Amino acid sequence: MGFNIAIDGPAGAGKSTVARRAAAELGFIYVDTGAMYRTIALGLKRRGTDTSDEAALTAALAGMDIGIRYADGQQQMLLDGEDVSSLIRTREISELASQAAALPAVRARLLELQRDMAASADVLMDGRDIGTQILPQAQLKIYLTASVDERARRRFLELQEKGEAGDLAAIAEEIARRDERDMNRDVSPLRQADDAVLLDTSNLDIREAVAVICTLAKIRMEKAEQG
Repeated sequence: MGFNIAIDGPAGAGKSTVARRAAAELGFIYVDTGAMYRTIALGLKRRGTDTSDEAALTAALAGMDIGIRYADGQQQMLLDGEDVSSLIRTREISELASQAAALPAVRARLLELQRDMAASADVLMDGRDIGTQILPQAQLKIYLTASVDERARRRFLELQEKGEAGDLAAIAEEIARRDERDMNRDVSPLRQADDAVLLDTSNLDIREAVAVICTLAKIRMEKAEQG
C-alpha cells in the first residue's frame, strides 16, 4: 500500500486546486474523484438515463467506459474513449454530479477503481467521503473547508476572470444548498472523519494551504518510516 492522503470538504473550498499543487510538491499522484463523478454524470446525461429507474441506471453504468490517464502530471478523464476533461467543468455537470454521487450504484461503480489506485501508489485523493468511506486507512486525512461567503466570493471572481456574469448572492445560495444536500444524503454524507485535521482556508491563500498540507504529510511520512 502506498502512502495515502485523503482530503475531504464542501464544494468550492478549493480542494482540487490545493490538492493538485500539494501532490505535485510531494511527488504524489493526484486523484480528483470529483472529476470521476462528473464524468459519470456526463455519461448519464448523454444516454438520457432516468436515474430513478434502477435497472436503467445499472445498465447505463455497466455499459459506460470510465478511464483515467495522466499527461504532464495532469489527470485526464475519458468517457467511452473520449477525453472529456474540459466538458465536465460546467455548472450543469457539477450539479448533476452532486446528484449522481448520492446514488449507491454510482458510488459502487467507482469505489474499486479508487481503492486500486491508492493501493498501488502514493496518492493524494480529494472528494466528499475519501477519509470516511473510500480510504478510511489513509495515513493523513484533511477536512478542507471555508465559509460559504468566502467560497461564493472565490467563485464569483472565477466567473469574472472568465468574462462570465455572476450574482454573488445567488452563488452563495447555490453553495449552501449543495452543502445541505451533500451533508444530509443517505449514502456517504459529507462529514469530517474523526481523525481528520480541520483546515479552514477562509483566511489562507492557495500557497499557504498547500504548505500546511505538505508539512503535515512530511511529518506523517517520517513517523511511518520510523515505524
